[in-house]
Amino acid sequence: MSDLFADLWEDLLRCNKCGTCASVCPTYDVLRRETTSARGRVALIDAYLSGRLPATAELNDLLYTCLSCHACAAACPNGVRPDKLVLATRAALAQQDGTSLARRAVFHGLLAHPGRLDAALWPARLCEALRALAERGGLVGHLPGRLGTYVGLLPDLPLRPAASQLPEVSPAAGPRRGRVGYFLGCAQNLLYADAARATVGLLNLAGFDVVTPRDLACCGMPAAVYGETAVARALARRNLAAFARMGCDAVVTDCASCGSFLKEYGRLLADDAAWAAQAAAVAGRVADVSEFLAAQLPAAPGEGLGPLRVTYHDPCHLAHAQGVKRQPRALLQSIPGLTLVEMRTPGACCGGAGSYTLTHPEVSLAILERRVREAAETEATVVATGCPACRMQLAYGLRRGKVAAEVRHPVELLAQAYGLGSSLAKRSISSE
Repeated sequence: MSDLFADLWEDLLRCNKCGTCASVCPTYDVLRRETTSARGRVALIDAYLSGRLPATAELNDLLYTCLSCHACAAACPNGVRPDKLVLATRAALAQQDGTSLARRAVFHGLLAHPGRLDAALWPARLCEALRALAERGGLVGHLPGRLGTYVGLLPDLPLRPAASQLPEVSPAAGPRRGRVGYFLGCAQNLLYADAARATVGLLNLAGFDVVTPRDLACCGMPAAVYGETAVARALARRNLAAFARMGCDAVVTDCASCGSFLKEYGRLLADDAAWAAQAAAVAGRVADVSEFLAAQLPAAPGEGLGPLRVTYHDPCHLAHAQGVKRQPRALLQSIPGLTLVEMRTPGACCGGAGSYTLTHPEVSLAILERRVREAAETEATVVATGCPACRMQLAYGLRRGKVAAEVRHPVELLAQAYGLGSSLAKRSISSE
């Protein structure tokens, strides 16, 4: 257990229990119980590590009420990282209790194998068909329990994953300025192929050859969030090896969650003599697509999109974990005809957090309803966000709230403004 907490012990000592973290904790805002606030979780972890609190199912459940949104760490005046303390304690409990069959199937059997993930998508396609039938029969919103939530969350799935639509190396358009690796995350690959193609097209437009390695695996964040640290480390090594083979100047991703975890590879593998140096080097070259493009794109789009009212939702893993807030807004504001209207609290969590909507539906939907109300207040017809989990969650909330707005990744709007739609379509066809 000590290895998991090696660089976090001082966090417990620095916590002065001021409550600043509780004031920004989305679960405390809904549940109003101290044990479901960031400060409360730190107190529970302190009691557990000091032996005053046994490792019980209740402790485990309380730790999993955390959304891992990083708002607490971003707000703490003393630099305490409650989010990392929670993940380390989950890992300690997982080591103690062992891995369940369900988690073993997901983390050991699926996430390390992109091909298997694609094949495992058949239940989602079945749910998509079920949703179509429910919409036709006017039964949307009446499906029972978590089935209704699962069906409602799913976007319209692409016919083929993005990996099968993108060449392994996509050449720069015009003078070549460098070579970047594109980290195609699981969700972008399987659920939002249009956004993936837009990212590659914009990077090409900026003058970069784009490498999309075929042997990439999940970034490792889902495994780490569920305490499966060994799996996360194995996935990190596999991804580092893939990018080393391709020889890239930088690694770009259009998934906020992937980006935040890729930037943690140096810390994740700090005690691995064989990989520590490479992990730290690659982590230092990772950039969110908005970070990269804000500094690299040529002149702003010429034609724009016509009058378009857009509001922007800050993904937690982009704004809080990576500190990237200005660049996505700058890219959106560069589009002629686009008006960016801020929500009252654009950096508040949407309640998505990967599987959180399925594991804690009541809390998740209570958080989501507030985001939907704020989005509706802006009267925007598009909600832009750079995280697939946020995108699914917000789209679900807008449909439930009957708000006439769609959710798009900023790169999709930007690619459309640059007129890349037709060329992207041709490229995807030519790569078949």
